Amino acid sequence: MSTDATLPRPGTATFMGHPSGLFLLFFVEMWERFSYYGMRALLVFYMTKGFLNLNDKAAYAIYGAYTALVYATPFIGGMLADKLLGARRAVVLGGMLMAAGHLLMTFEDKTAFAVALALLICGNGFFKPNISTMVGAMYPAGSPSRDGGFTIFYMGINLGAAMSPLICGYIGETFGWHYGFGLATIGMLAGLMTFVVNHTIARVLIGLTAALTAGSMFLFHMSDVLQLVVNVPVAIALLVAAFIAIAALAGGGLPDDVGRPPHPERSIVPVYIGTAIAVPLAAILVLRSELAGYLLTIFSVIALGTLLYDTLSAEKVERERMFVVLTLTFFSMLFFAFFEQAGSSVSNFTDRNIDRTVGGTVLTQKDVGRKLEKLPVTSALLGRSVAGRKWKLKMVDIAQSVARTTIVEAPENATEAEIQKAVNIAILKGVDEFCKSETAAETKSEKPAANEEKQEPAKEEPKKAAATDLNLQLQRAFLAKEMKPYLESVEVNEEMIGMKIDGREVKASMFQAANPIFIMIFGVPLAMVWSFLATYRWEPNTAVKFSLGLLQLGLGFGALWLGTQSCTKYGIVAMEWLLLGYLLHTVGELCLSPVGLSMVTKLSPQRMVSTVMGGWFLASALANFLGGMIASWTGVGEEGEEAVFPLPIESVHVYGDVFAFMAIAGCVSALVLFILSPLLVKWMHGQEAAGGH
Repeated sequence: MSTDATLPRPGTATFMGHPSGLFLLFFVEMWERFSYYGMRALLVFYMTKGFLNLNDKAAYAIYGAYTALVYATPFIGGMLADKLLGARRAVVLGGMLMAAGHLLMTFEDKTAFAVALALLICGNGFFKPNISTMVGAMYPAGSPSRDGGFTIFYMGINLGAAMSPLICGYIGETFGWHYGFGLATIGMLAGLMTFVVNHTIARVLIGLTAALTAGSMFLFHMSDVLQLVVNVPVAIALLVAAFIAIAALAGGGLPDDVGRPPHPERSIVPVYIGTAIAVPLAAILVLRSELAGYLLTIFSVIALGTLLYDTLSAEKVERERMFVVLTLTFFSMLFFAFFEQAGSSVSNFTDRNIDRTVGGTVLTQKDVGRKLEKLPVTSALLGRSVAGRKWKLKMVDIAQSVARTTIVEAPENATEAEIQKAVNIAILKGVDEFCKSETAAETKSEKPAANEEKQEPAKEEPKKAAATDLNLQLQRAFLAKEMKPYLESVEVNEEMIGMKIDGREVKASMFQAANPIFIMIFGVPLAMVWSFLATYRWEPNTAVKFSLGLLQLGLGFGALWLGTQSCTKYGIVAMEWLLLGYLLHTVGELCLSPVGLSMVTKLSPQRMVSTVMGGWFLASALANFLGGMIASWTGVGEEGEEAVFPLPIESVHVYGDVFAFMAIAGCVSALVLFILSPLLVKWMHGQEAAGGH
């Protein structure tokens, strides 16, 4: 045992006071999170606006079941790693399954979609608990450096999560869903390759992938100053992280004994067979969310009951430490049930009710009667009567989609004016067809078969466009960036007052980068604040940090509620309220999530640390399923209805009511945990970090 608890284990190469292997795991987890959040940024939009064409309730049910199962399977993956596989083999198996899942998402087929989600669910079960366990295993018991190591590791999570909406989200919403999912596949493969090769090759891979990704972020929006303001700092952070990792790995990678199987002589074939059986079962559960909820509840009761039994049968110190783990795990479940709205209800709120136009000119009373020769078709039209039509989100999406398709399929020798004319005609035709179909849907009685036949040709068009030569499609897509969808010769009316024109529209999926970007900005300063407070023994204890996280979460939803109360008469909310909400949620997450991961590895008995880590993620599974149910409170449309979204003014107060509920619940939970904190610190029996106790 080490004579200095501040250092990593004896024989472990170090860099900046941390094991060099930490920086390898940093990049492995970064690319895994890039793939996960790249897919998640698109998932709800893919279901409601893509080929599935689901209503909100149906999409939220699938999203809730998927994210719940994603966090449920780590409990099994953790146990299998503890008893048979070892963390290393579990991470490799999980990475391979997830890469296959992301790749399958590129195919527009319902069966492929369900199997893809199932592969991601099973893969995450093996990957997620064991990569975190390996971080903790590189530090000796009682090391105060452990929290700092998990904070660095957490920065890798959020660097990947920041890049993916900016890249995968933009590519998927602009060029096609399959391109976004394809990039997620590449990200997962990059992480897996970094993990399995020796540290010399890993250094080359880290440098190469970082350079290519950063270069694309520098160059991708070269003409867009506002986008570069966001992309460039993220790209620089990636390059700095790569430089540090390359320098760190000069001393070696992971210690040989970290993550090795406990019984290498035992066959792991049963694991492969079990996984092959689990994939189709998970696919069924994703599509049948109610069944998933019942099974998840039963499984959670059994799994957490097992943990509780082990806790009660342990000796006094272990038992009380595990009581702390279980209590804080419960409050983390409440936190993430609300926090994960970012991928569901908050995503749709952003798409439908947030003013996503940056810059541009605001129309005023003096502009009424003025002719606009080229009016951009963006979310700025939502809720307003323009060109004789009251614009809904579906109409904007159709206009942008047909514009892109028209540009892609335009003849090579077509002039800009010819393409623009064709785009304008296609937009008006597409919007008119939608208005007619919506009217027909409201008055239809019984002809479902006929309707399905009529819709079939519309499904073939995107497939034809997707089959277009990749280079030509990308060329035309970049052309579309300059040749935005326009309405020609529109006369400004009273309802258009306050509308922004000629600004930059930010894709709704890209706002999911706000949380990880804020984490990268405030993560290190907050860690420095904790260290400063610890010097004077003022640092809050773990339980108080959790309560601060819940308080910030509640205040964040309070900001979103205030935004809904100050919306325009068209139901449009200023972007500042959304960003304030994300900022407060981020500070809350920094107070809770990395501290929670460290707490699990610090307080859990060594013989069952991966199992307890799996229990932590199992609580997150319940949180995500509960989050899907909460999101459904904002759902639009009746069961079985196709996705037709209402005007913003018709939905803004629905979102506001749900946000208000989460604001109150978050603040009340924070108060309860704060009251309990002295007892929880007592039960830690000296494992609490110095300061604040």
